[in-house]
Amino acid sequence: MSDTDSIDPELTSDFEVGQDNVQVLGLDVHNPVFFVSSVIIVAFVILTLIFGEASSTFFNWLRPALTDTFDWPLLMAGNIFVLFGLALIVTPLGNIRLGGVDARPDYSYLGWFAMLFAAGMGIGLMFFGVSEPLSHYASSFGGAVVENGVRTDWAPLAGAADDPEAARLNAMAATIFHWGLHPWAIYAIVALALAFFSYNRGLPLTLRSAFYPLLGERVWGLPGHIIDTMAVFATLFGLATSLGFGAEQAMAGLDFLFGLGVADTAKVILILLITAVALVSVVAGLDAGVKRLSEINMLLAFVLLGFVLVLGPTAVIVSGFFENTVAYAQNLLPLSNPFGREDTNFMHGWTAFYWAWWISWSPFVGMFIARVSRGRTVREFITCVILVPTVVCIIWMSTFGGSAIDQVINQGNEAVANSDQAVMLFEMLKSYPLTQIASFIGIVLVIVFFVTSSDSGSLVIDTITAGGKVDAPVAQRVFWATFEGIVAIVLLIGGGLGALQAAAVATGVPFAALLLLMIWSTYKGLMQEREMLKNK
Repeated sequence: MSDTDSIDPELTSDFEVGQDNVQVLGLDVHNPVFFVSSVIIVAFVILTLIFGEASSTFFNWLRPALTDTFDWPLLMAGNIFVLFGLALIVTPLGNIRLGGVDARPDYSYLGWFAMLFAAGMGIGLMFFGVSEPLSHYASSFGGAVVENGVRTDWAPLAGAADDPEAARLNAMAATIFHWGLHPWAIYAIVALALAFFSYNRGLPLTLRSAFYPLLGERVWGLPGHIIDTMAVFATLFGLATSLGFGAEQAMAGLDFLFGLGVADTAKVILILLITAVALVSVVAGLDAGVKRLSEINMLLAFVLLGFVLVLGPTAVIVSGFFENTVAYAQNLLPLSNPFGREDTNFMHGWTAFYWAWWISWSPFVGMFIARVSRGRTVREFITCVILVPTVVCIIWMSTFGGSAIDQVINQGNEAVANSDQAVMLFEMLKSYPLTQIASFIGIVLVIVFFVTSSDSGSLVIDTITAGGKVDAPVAQRVFWATFEGIVAIVLLIGGGLGALQAAAVATGVPFAALLLLMIWSTYKGLMQEREMLKNK
């Protein structure tokens, strides 16, 4: 039995999923969310192509302007998400079950975790697993550089000038900070809100539903249209950023192995080919497409992880896991502090960008997690979506980043440190036996992560623009999967990765304010649910 069977009528709505939809050309789309968002996105693509040079200049200005201006609000928002998520684990609200007291999970833990990671940050872990720890290590080892009273270096916190071990720990703590509790808390809170209001209140699986306790029936009008349209933009541009990173790394890997070159034309062709593969998965559906590819991802990821762990500096990696975890815990508060920081380049260029990127991804990842999480208790859900992925990210970063830093410190491997970000993973694997095979597995992993991200993203955007319908015509998902690839290509041509990152930040900043309101709305909804269950 679902809680919606006996719920207080004042706590839910008579709104029917799809009641504002229109059927045209075989499509079943929400009016006006689909039309407004699709028209603006098409116009954006056309204008970016027409004004290529001006677009590049604009995007290169936009990202630092936003991260410099909204640094402290973004960091504060990230901290609030973590505190709220952890509080739910230890309070009685954690006993509430998504879908009602008798609901049971639709997926096993293995299938569930596989989809969480494939959607959440698969491409990012591949791209930044080696490059970010190396970058922070180099800047930390260089120490603080002050010019005219202002720090100009990129070291996290105070750095660790000329101290390899301290620089390593500083680098790993900063990297784990960006991939640990904070991003997963952002995803978890959005996913929890969507799952709760959909499964326990019978509301449509769209972002607007999470604001029903605050807006009431107005959520189906203009305020709700704005919320869902913002979610479409945030999802599309956040996803395009990840697809851009994936294309950069896959192309760099193919060039590393086969000498295919890394020109923009090659990247465009690669994105088109992978988008075509994603379309096949889209047509196959959630269970046959995304779930199966996600499980393949998990298998390949563990194969690559095991390869590096066994053939690399195993003792360094294992001891590093514990040392890095302690360093992360010790530096968590200083890294989370939004005020009075001297390491402004690091805070703006890394942390503020990451938080905006995670926030722009949150409608996509949150809705996808919500779709596959019915039957979990709130405590189980938060634990598995925040704490477990954080531990896995520490293992991943300690293995790949720790191995790369060890190569620099103990083997003098300057090639891995001085190479481009996209090729650092492959330069690191060059020091291992079976380099060609390991590098090829890495390329395949990036590509499959690419496909699952595109596929998952199209499912989510289609659900939003179909008014919460999860069984809308396949043609709509095909439309969005196609446009995800097109937007990634246009931004890549119009300004490279800088343009992609600027677009993600531009959508993430305003969405942060929306998510803070979502926390209050979710808390009200959970408290109402607890009172209702106590009175049964």
